[in-house]
Amino acid sequence: MNYSNTLEFAKEMDAKDPLNSFREKFYFPTFHKNEVVYFTGNSLGLQPKTVEGMIKEELDAWAKYGVEGHFLAERPWFSYHENLTEKAAKIVGALPVEVVITHSLTTNLHLLMVSFYQPKGKRTKILCEAKAFPSDQYALESQVKFHGLDLKENLVEVGPREGEHLINEEDILAKIEELGDELAMVMIGGVNYYTGQLFDMEAITKAGHAVGAKVGFDLAHAAGNINLKLHDWGVDFAAWCGYKYLNSSPGGVSGMFVHERHAYSPELPRFAGWWGYDKETRFQMEPGFNPMRGAEGWQLSNAPVLGMAAHLASLNIFDEAGMERIGEKRDALTAYLEFIIEDISERNAERGTFEIITPSDKSKRGAQLSILAHGQGKALFDALTEQGVIADWREPNVIRIAPAPLYNSFEDCYQFGKSLENAIQ
Repeated sequence: MNYSNTLEFAKEMDAKDPLNSFREKFYFPTFHKNEVVYFTGNSLGLQPKTVEGMIKEELDAWAKYGVEGHFLAERPWFSYHENLTEKAAKIVGALPVEVVITHSLTTNLHLLMVSFYQPKGKRTKILCEAKAFPSDQYALESQVKFHGLDLKENLVEVGPREGEHLINEEDILAKIEELGDELAMVMIGGVNYYTGQLFDMEAITKAGHAVGAKVGFDLAHAAGNINLKLHDWGVDFAAWCGYKYLNSSPGGVSGMFVHERHAYSPELPRFAGWWGYDKETRFQMEPGFNPMRGAEGWQLSNAPVLGMAAHLASLNIFDEAGMERIGEKRDALTAYLEFIIEDISERNAERGTFEIITPSDKSKRGAQLSILAHGQGKALFDALTEQGVIADWREPNVIRIAPAPLYNSFEDCYQFGKSLENAIQ
């Protein structure tokens, strides 16, 4: 497509956008003196306008029924998570039995790794990406230490080659083959939080399985952003948060995926809790853990209903829009934003250039673009913020922006470009 860095072109694209009306389903921040350009859905998605009503419904049920709301509420709390399962499964490309919404992201990762990181004999190593998101890094380190193993020897990282920003996927596959029967688990972020690089999860899973390892992914930056096919790819396990692209409240509930081939394996070691117990006999309070079949068997405590109500409000919107249409708009928005950034960089090269370190190939990225601002410091980011651009700064000089297809527009991309040009001048 022949793009144009003009307001007229942006408005023309918005007029053709089949998801344009979905923007009206969200609240935009009003704290700024200017109308904001909100490009931080990769950190916290905007609030759907239906969230308040969904939560109010459960507050009213609590007031009316007290504890009996577990059974008498319009959506009984006893089985509330079941309202989320099918919609969430569509988003990550899974069977309903493979998905459950519960807990928080790092909690879920730990619960899954208890089952899928089982070092034995010489098979003790974990492979991960270098400079993973800190919470993932800490979780992996603690899992290795929990098993009494040496961290330097058993946590293996693959990073970018010298002078490069992205991780060469050939290096990941080669390291998996090199580790061979010493590799117990691969656990990588599906989309790198810093660069926005999307990894080939199908190829990594196939390579891990070929050497006998279990393979899992942190999908915090992928769920609701990338068109996922976890079941078809054969991934062993995955977890994701609900508050980034899935717009489901700060620190909101998280999703877990356990492939169907593991879903009926009660012998898998796990940290158990009573909400994961067979629901037909849960209230008999018998000793001995009898897990529910499927991902539900990894639940611990009662469903956090208020957080789930916020998540359900967002999942309803995703269900209406469909991930296929969301993915099509994601690629179009991100490509237009990329064009605008490059146009401004070329026309203002004497003030410093902008290098997009996110892959240019749309099959290797989602909505996020990470901009390396050569010759610029945080003053540039502060100048953007002053104009109403809500973005994200990462040291030493990277600005992360993410045009979310459900509520961002082509005009947002154009206005960002204007603010960027003003900021460097």
